[in-house]
Amino acid sequence: MRIEVISSLNNELKDANPQEIIKNVVDRFNQKIALSSSMGAEDQVLTDMLLKIEPNARIFTLDTGRLFAETYDLIDRTSRKYKKKIEVLFPDYKKVEAMVNTKGINLFYESIQNRKECCHIRKIEPLQRAFAGLDAWICGLRASQAVTRKNIDIIEWDANNKLVKVNPLARWTEEQVWEYIHENRVPYNVLHEKGFPSIGCQPCTRAVAEGEDVRAGRWWWENPDTKECGLHKR
Repeated sequence: MRIEVISSLNNELKDANPQEIIKNVVDRFNQKIALSSSMGAEDQVLTDMLLKIEPNARIFTLDTGRLFAETYDLIDRTSRKYKKKIEVLFPDYKKVEAMVNTKGINLFYESIQNRKECCHIRKIEPLQRAFAGLDAWICGLRASQAVTRKNIDIIEWDANNKLVKVNPLARWTEEQVWEYIHENRVPYNVLHEKGFPSIGCQPCTRAVAEGEDVRAGRWWWENPDTKECGLHKR
């Protein structure tokens, strides 16, 4: 899609609410768009909105093999509530075995390079498989989540995956996310009530203290400007 079209869409949708944004892109891309869900609070909001607009929409999540038990429980609860199977993608076990047997089970603590290799094998490669046949993807990024996300647009061109990337909640605050969850009885990860605003793999996520950035618990041993897994490389 040409940059001019992306710019035009952003201008068209600049005052739209998330549901209007989702309706627009679902109508535009039909079966060529999907929601990539991390099962986080934002993605649960988007799941609820999307399925109310298009009950047959495709939603997938990535099982890295290192998730919290609470996250697996949420996948099940979400599927049951919406009577919708959440598609689960797994990494290539041979690559995981080779990486772990060469560099250790917790290699990601040793260096940023190791951590990014682990993320690539466990997350990026399955995501790329999920993208096959798509023209666009929806995700739950918000500009206020982190310094790496402050300049996101509602509609972006994902040059790494050659897809249109849609961020319906780009302008929402955390308070708006939770207001929607409670008003619509959206299922969410119980770890959010235990100091985990952002939840990824278990060994790479910790609870945060009051006043800390919402993503301070993700890869907490790294600097803030490196704390992305590559799914949202900019």
